[in-house]
Amino acid sequence: MEEVVELKKEIEDLRTLVHTLLTVIMEESDGSDQALRPTGVEGIPRGYSM
Repeated sequence: MEEVVELKKEIEDLRTLVHTLLTVIMEESDGSDQALRPTGVEGIPRGYSM
């Protein structure tokens, strides 16, 4: 019975982690983090080839 209680605790911890990771991913994908936002064409140095 002790293993079941421990597994339930681990599941709850993993759910919390997944929720946190999904929140971070969604915040970054909508551009709310200014540091990760693309600068646009004028931000690309001259002579740079993709």
